[in-house]
Amino acid sequence: MKPNMLPTVASDLKHPIMDNEKNEAMLIRSPNRRNRPLAIAFGVVALSYFAWSTVFSGYAFHMPCQNQKDQGTTLFPPVQVLSEPALVPLEAHIMSKCPDAKDCLKMLVLPTMQRVIDKVNFTLSYIGTPTDNDGVDCMHGPEECLGNIIELCASQLYPDPKIYLGFTMCMTRDYHDIPSKSLVEDCALEHGIDFDKLNECSIADNGGLGMGLLRDSIRRTKDAGVTKSCTVRLNENIYCVRDGGEWKDCPNGAGVNDLVIAVEKLYRSSSSEAQKSPSIAH
Repeated sequence: MKPNMLPTVASDLKHPIMDNEKNEAMLIRSPNRRNRPLAIAFGVVALSYFAWSTVFSGYAFHMPCQNQKDQGTTLFPPVQVLSEPALVPLEAHIMSKCPDAKDCLKMLVLPTMQRVIDKVNFTLSYIGTPTDNDGVDCMHGPEECLGNIIELCASQLYPDPKIYLGFTMCMTRDYHDIPSKSLVEDCALEHGIDFDKLNECSIADNGGLGMGLLRDSIRRTKDAGVTKSCTVRLNENIYCVRDGGEWKDCPNGAGVNDLVIAVEKLYRSSSSEAQKSPSIAH
């Protein structure tokens, strides 16, 4: 079966056998009336297809390569992302062999941290006096300096406050025995700290590493204007002082609930500011 073919002028002629002269005349003659509707229909279809392809090929099926911003619109507008609220600075300045440090950590700092640890940036700093030969004097003697260094090494090796603050509290409970090896080993074991790494930190560089940590911590305390152990600072300001077995300079209260409320208030304020200033994600 032959495929359907579009009719040609020659195939529609009634007399296929003609002389050359008659044939040429037929080819240049206008088509007869019977073929006019077919020719007109074919022309309309061709014209419609040409118009359709010209219009829609540039719009419906063509994505321009130039930046959409040039046209004043964007396919994917930027998304506003809320910034994370800033953690509230909370700091305790202590001496490792000080009884007031023991009371301060036990009665205020640790129970507060248990409730707001995810809202604060906690720092444990130490009190002492820098000397001219790059050394440090500690109120309770060289043993206290070594105790301070051991606790600073713990915070350096294990920066999670749940670990190093728990270790420091363990040491402070028996502050009279600081820095005995048995006490350090027991507290390290209790809080998952590697005693050998702690010891290496303390004696590295002939004690230079540990002494450097202590000097930096004491300078931080001095720059903050703190002189008494234990001083608690909140948001860079003195919040409360434990001195001589008493709470002093605590205008907002020395209770755990008081400090927790103060922290949460500052954190909510930080959260509100973060919502007012969202960042833009592209």
